[in-house]
Amino acid sequence: MSQDEARFPLVPTLHTTLGVKGHRPVGGTWDNKDLVYSFAALNVVTGHLTTRLVESSATTKRRTGLSKTARLQQAFGAHLRDLARVYPATLGKPVLITIDNAPWHQARGLVEVLTAHPHLHLYRLPSYSPQLNYIERFWRVLRRRATHKRLFVSMRELRTALRASLCYFQTMRHKMLSLIHSPRRKKEAELSGA
Repeated sequence: MSQDEARFPLVPTLHTTLGVKGHRPVGGTWDNKDLVYSFAALNVVTGHLTTRLVESSATTKRRTGLSKTARLQQAFGAHLRDLARVYPATLGKPVLITIDNAPWHQARGLVEVLTAHPHLHLYRLPSYSPQLNYIERFWRVLRRRATHKRLFVSMRELRTALRASLCYFQTMRHKMLSLIHSPRRKKEAELSGA
């Protein structure tokens, strides 16, 4: 399994686009720091995607009383429980999950989750090596499909757009596998020293 998380802000991410010559495309924006975190784990053999969305707004800290890192630690623990449900111990195979060195991947609460599900094993990648984590390739594709050049009015709209795109990729497993097995991606990995 290749696991990672990404942030999706309420304000649009910009990307190149087609337009009429001589007229600059216009994109809306506003001063808003709200965002949605997407936790995703990709089964590199089958292409199955397991995801979880977590909101982070200006009122979330006041409402929960937890810091951003503490909320993400709880969300990562819940994501690991989701993986344990999708890949239960009754299958008889250990589940190796590749993760990076984010602060929320080193929480004390994770010990409880890992002892409750001993078939889950975390493999930490070396620092500053995102090219080794296959799921990193997915974020660019998801942003292009779900959030590029789109101004969302509410968190609900953003969550809906992300869920729709995630559902699309969950059903199109061959597209997920093509991110891993494409000849261009292999060449890029060889050139970067992976």
